[in-house]
Amino acid sequence: MMKPCIQVPIIAYMHSPFREKFGIPRQPNLVEVESYLEMQAPYNDLAAFEGIEEFSHLWLIWNFHDNKAVSSNEAAAPSFRAQVRPPRLGGNQKIGVFATRSMYRPAALGLSVVKFKKVVKQGKSVRIYVSGSDLLDGTPIVDIKPYIHYSDAIVDAQSGYAQQQPLTKAVVWRDVSVEQQQGYLAQGLLTPQKIAELEQVLALDPRPAYQQDTTRIYGMMFAEFNIKFNVSDYAVEIVQIEKIVD
Repeated sequence: MMKPCIQVPIIAYMHSPFREKFGIPRQPNLVEVESYLEMQAPYNDLAAFEGIEEFSHLWLIWNFHDNKAVSSNEAAAPSFRAQVRPPRLGGNQKIGVFATRSMYRPAALGLSVVKFKKVVKQGKSVRIYVSGSDLLDGTPIVDIKPYIHYSDAIVDAQSGYAQQQPLTKAVVWRDVSVEQQQGYLAQGLLTPQKIAELEQVLALDPRPAYQQDTTRIYGMMFAEFNIKFNVSDYAVEIVQIEKIVD
């Protein structure tokens, strides 16, 4: 028997500095990284955003488009997993999928609240600039809704195993990476804002909870750069930063 399903339009695509899943904050608003939504026709109409500037935050509903567990056949639904292993629990403990925000769900949809910054119209292009996103570059957006403080913010809400915000580490630049950073700044390829955003991301310790090797050099793509770093018990050390050659 065919399972019932619905279809939703892709109204926009996310443009963010997160070029791969490794390094993306595990929840929205943990870092103030700027990104923007590129609206698709016919949704690239400024009239659709009249009044949006009166809201400080927005809900984004989006698709886990890079989930390798989903069949390559877009019409096929992914196999159902009743239980998953959340990274927050070290990837060792199984709990019910509906008690998590795992990407391995019956409908590959995510929900994120972001800070609204501005709407920009450039020719036929309409871009919605936001900060605090936890979305991979190229993520399809299926809806945008305003965040309503009095109903969406539950002050005494309980958050199970994710009650506390993750701890952060100090971020240190090694000698070679400092020289590279200064060179890219001088060339205009890197900005102080992008450096601050990168440090916020690394301070969260991007490693999976089950990977705690303090001798390993990790690699992460961020914006137009490949970042090499090491993590100790107290700090994240940036070893190298190199421009990605397209």
